[in-house]
Parts: sequence; C-alpha cells; structure tokens
Amino acid sequence: MKIIVCIKQVPDTAEVRINPQTNTLIRDGVPSIINPYDLHAVEAALSIKDSLEAEVTVLTMGPPQAETALKETVAMGADDAVLLTDRAFAGSDTWATAYTLAAAIRLIGADIVLCGKQAIDGDTAQVGPAIAEFMDIPHISYVSGITSISNDSITVRRLMDEGYDIVEASLPVLLTVVKELNQPRMPSLKGKMRAKKLEIKKLTHKELSLSENNLGLNGSPTRVKNIFAPEVKKDRIVIGGSPEEQTDELISILKAVKCI
Repeated sequence: MKIIVCIKQVPDTAEVRINPQTNTLIRDGVPSIINPYDLHAVEAALSIKDSLEAEVTVLTMGPPQAETALKETVAMGADDAVLLTDRAFAGSDTWATAYTLAAAIRLIGADIVLCGKQAIDGDTAQVGPAIAEFMDIPHISYVSGITSISNDSITVRRLMDEGYDIVEASLPVLLTVVKELNQPRMPSLKGKMRAKKLEIKKLTHKELSLSENNLGLNGSPTRVKNIFAPEVKKDRIVIGGSPEEQTDELISILKAVKCI
C-alpha cells in the first residue's frame, strides 16, 4: 500500500508579511512551521504503516526552505519525501495548488492520500477536496477516526456538527483529518539521523509535464484584491452581576437599540 501525505509549511503567525504588489504571503526567509493539522495527517499515515505493510511519502509544494518541514516528517517515520519547487508555482491559489499537487500524486502513485483539514494561514479547507476532484477519486473530509482498512477499502468516522458519520470508501481515496484523530508522535533520534542524510527529491513543472499557463499566479482564477486589519472597535459594554442580572441588563440594552 502506498500512502501520500500532503503537508504545507506555514509562516509563524507572529512573522506574517504580505507582498504589497501581489497581496500574497512572503515565505522566503520567514520562520515557518508545519501546518498543525498536517501533522495529524502524517501520524495517521504512520499509524496505518504500523499496522499494515505500507510506504509513506510526504509531499509539499514551496520554496527550497520547505525541505526542513519534509525532513521533520521523515524524522517522525516517513519513508520518503518530495518537494515541488519551481518559480512557476509561486503565487498559486487553492485551485492551482491542488492542480499541481494532483499531478505529482498521479506521477508518484498512491492508494491513500492524507491531508490536514485546512491550513492555518488560509483556512479555506479547499485544497484536499480539490486534489481528489482533479484525480477523480472519492474523498472524505473531517475524518476523526479510522475504523477499519484493507487493501481495497477504508471505513472512517467523519466529524459532523451534531455527532459523526461512519463512511466507507473504496481505494484510492483522499482523506482530510481533524486534530481529534490522534496525537502526533515526536521525531526519534534514529529518524533524525536518517532525515539528516536523506536527499529530498525535487520536482519542477517540467517533470510534472504541466504548462506554466496553469500554474502559479498565471493559473490562479482567484486574486487577493486587498488585505487589511479589521477595525478595532472600542464601543464595548461589560455586563456584571449574577447570570439573572446580566440577562435582564442585556435585554434592556437590546430593547434600547431596538434589536428586540
């Protein structure tokens, strides 16, 4: 069984900078971490590997510095890592990102593709399902548990607003996972030594046989028109007293402004 985990290196939230010309995140030279949800996807893949005979490959798209994130996953126990890095990929929106990752996954081959439910920098939760659509395979989002797995099917628990669903799908399949699924393991000393020696495989748009017209900013149908910090409002009212007193005061305020 072949498993591919898609991860993203996201900027440290205290170090976010925006390119004023393109309105995209500046990633080069910015301290970064692995997207936290993706670590749960890595752990899910490694847990499957622990119980079945499986090969785990971690895939990411980004600048050369993303090698650090890939090596961290190898230190956790991943077998291989692949970096999609090319100037042609710069500025990709979720559509172009999913398009590029799907091409790489088809090239490498996978029975199961795992992603975090979303990235903490964009919070769109679009890339995972979009990859599945480009690959024309089933996908299950918000996976909070894996009930059973075989060489041709998988049954999972999917987190819903009011409980959960049990869903079965045939392989190949793409899953996006939530943090309730597991607790990511720490890198081992043996893993760190292996990661240090490992040469990360790199792929460009040429190896993927993709046209530059469909990549990066050129291939992105969406554009960020403007980025701004929300206005800080100071007209806040703090209501004190017991719960009953707070309720009465809140009703009086809402009536005064004619909300009720």
